[in-house]
Amino acid sequence: MDGMIVAEDLERRFPGLAEPAVAALSTTLRAGEITGLVGPDGAGKTTLMRMFAGLLRPSAGRLRVAGLDPIHQAAALHQVVGYMPQKFGLYEDLTVLENLVLYADLRGVVGEARRQSFEQLLTFTDLTRFTARPAGKLSGGMKQKLGLACALLGRPKVLLLDEPSVGVDPISRRELWRMVNALADEGMAVVWSTSYLDEAELCHEVRLMNAGRMAYDGTPAELARRMAGRSMQIRGIAGNRRRVLTRALSDPAVIDGVIQGRAVRLVLAEAGRLPDLATCGAGPEAELVEVAPRLEDAFIDILGGGPGGESVLAEVMPASALPAGVEAEAVIEARALTRAFGDFVATDHVTFKVARGEIFGLLGPNGAGKSTTFKMMCGLLTPSSGDAQVMGIDLKKSASQARQRLGYMAQKFSLYGKLSVAANLRFFSGVYGLRGAAQRAKIDEMVRVFALGPYLDTVPNDLPLGFKQRLALACALMHAPAILFLDEPTSGVDPVTRREFWTHINGLVEKGVTVMVTTHFMDEAEYCDRIALVYRGQMIATGSPDDLKARAVSSALPDPTMEDAFIHLVAASDAAREAAS
Repeated sequence: MDGMIVAEDLERRFPGLAEPAVAALSTTLRAGEITGLVGPDGAGKTTLMRMFAGLLRPSAGRLRVAGLDPIHQAAALHQVVGYMPQKFGLYEDLTVLENLVLYADLRGVVGEARRQSFEQLLTFTDLTRFTARPAGKLSGGMKQKLGLACALLGRPKVLLLDEPSVGVDPISRRELWRMVNALADEGMAVVWSTSYLDEAELCHEVRLMNAGRMAYDGTPAELARRMAGRSMQIRGIAGNRRRVLTRALSDPAVIDGVIQGRAVRLVLAEAGRLPDLATCGAGPEAELVEVAPRLEDAFIDILGGGPGGESVLAEVMPASALPAGVEAEAVIEARALTRAFGDFVATDHVTFKVARGEIFGLLGPNGAGKSTTFKMMCGLLTPSSGDAQVMGIDLKKSASQARQRLGYMAQKFSLYGKLSVAANLRFFSGVYGLRGAAQRAKIDEMVRVFALGPYLDTVPNDLPLGFKQRLALACALMHAPAILFLDEPTSGVDPVTRREFWTHINGLVEKGVTVMVTTHFMDEAEYCDRIALVYRGQMIATGSPDDLKARAVSSALPDPTMEDAFIHLVAASDAAREAAS
């Protein structure tokens, strides 16, 4: 296969930074393959992609893309490279068709070639029905499809996709993969940057970056095979799986661990050296079972292990107590909750209860109604009918009172991007009623817990994504709320940062905090005690992660993942609706 992208000793430095963003990097990427680009936040992935696209000049080294020099042949390069940036780069006020016209103009696609390209791309992405819809009103998955269509105008030889599936539900993600695989089969070279290691496993090859350097260059399967004998599950746990995970991570035999439904998955420091299940408190029936290693296990191993299981945040937060008269089994409650926008019913008679100290997940495809439901439960949106209560407070009558009892971390980073980190901390602590010495003490505590000290004078827009998430969580917890609402809290962050985040959440739940979370990342859904799957505005399934996976078991799929269960249950709902019509 052709070497479509060839880098030799590539380097990129930025003024004011001691270390290069990309250092001494050599690799070859081939036509007809999807190459996954993975690494922790700040590893240099986006910098490398921008050099491939001809948008950043290398500081040193040699780079050829489709046989062209990105520095001296930039105009020619832009005609053969399609680039889809990390942030949605289209014009939200323009319609789908207007965006395509704009990008066709920029790429010099005119006349009959333009007509044929539009017809093919709209069919390919299934956007033909939505040409008159403004891009800003598309679902997350449809936005990504439109971004892909614009990147493909002119039939590029190289397609660069920077985090294309962030915020995209599992169904749309599979459709995106189907489309990109078809392009690779036609001979296109595709570079897919991702923080989701299950996605990287689908690539022909991966390039794992860390601190600007190439830590691995090869196939996902070969990297995962290096972990043979080191990936285990604790099954048959009697008791609290969060406590079992925390204790297991303190064992020197364990370098990483996550919750998987009723089990706890561990990565061992070395094969054959096992943790003590009695010390983990897993119960008399617990057993260690070897499981197939994943690419994510190898990723964490290369980075030196996960962040551990102890939460400094949980140590400083007070235990959460319920006000008098509030039932522990119904800290959050929705009864026939409905919200209509004109003739469109976004949430349709949704009913559920969430108990104190429980993690309750709202899952669903883009546009299914889960964010509408979530906003009503936070007091940010008034129900059309039905009831929503938090800590016994009716959100229709006393939404502002309820908001003082809860913490909210929004789907899109919602802090003040032009204020410094320190100013954001002062503002949000003030909003929650903190003043004087108590306010200063709480800010100092959050700065220490989340290691924000070096960034106090930085504006949030300039923070690495992981630190943005830390700041958002710090601001949401200033008033030690008893309930925490998390709307896609780790979207786009790397596995190490995600583990750190969930270590904090697990620690807070142990102190009695109740958590309601939405997510498109199915491994994250495994941390939930219960899940409600929302589709077409209605709850179509509820239960523990393992309960939902059990509903997708078949002879063809004896051990389904959460993603398999999600897709199966949505498809079953569609089939039942069609049969009833």
